[in-house]
Amino acid sequence: MAAAFLLLVASLLIGSFTKPEFPPYQLGLHADSTYTLDASRGDEWRWWGGWGGADIGFRRNHIITAPGAGAIDLGPVPFDSVAELPASGYVPTSFAADTTNAAIGKWYDYSMWSHLLTSKHHVYAIRTASGALAKFQILAYYCREVGAACYTVRYKTARPRD
Repeated sequence: MAAAFLLLVASLLIGSFTKPEFPPYQLGLHADSTYTLDASRGDEWRWWGGWGGADIGFRRNHIITAPGAGAIDLGPVPFDSVAELPASGYVPTSFAADTTNAAIGKWYDYSMWSHLLTSKHHVYAIRTASGALAKFQILAYYCREVGAACYTVRYKTARPRD
């Protein structure tokens, strides 16, 4: 039992000393319909929407949609394979004591070994507050300028599925 405890403590310590390899993304818009934003402040939401409105909020490891907007998790499909988005079924954000959106709340995997978050690389459909449709995918949660909570997302507007 003591050996198992020591092994657990050693693995947690090794993980805490591991430095992540930060992706080379810089803050701002990139040429390939990707955008990198700083959401590292834990006391405020960073609102963004590459398709026009600010319909997605980021704060540390939390992602929500704006009031009137909603999201659908389309799963781990290739981003370019999604040409049409569902016309209905978008999950709104719950603005209760713990603000969450069930469709995009579990966008990451957490490693107990490295203590790092990695994207599941799911594609998400967004219905904006104005009714427009878009898709996005989280590529990274880290960048060199900010460290953690530096999201790089791929995005594109899309048409509804008939």
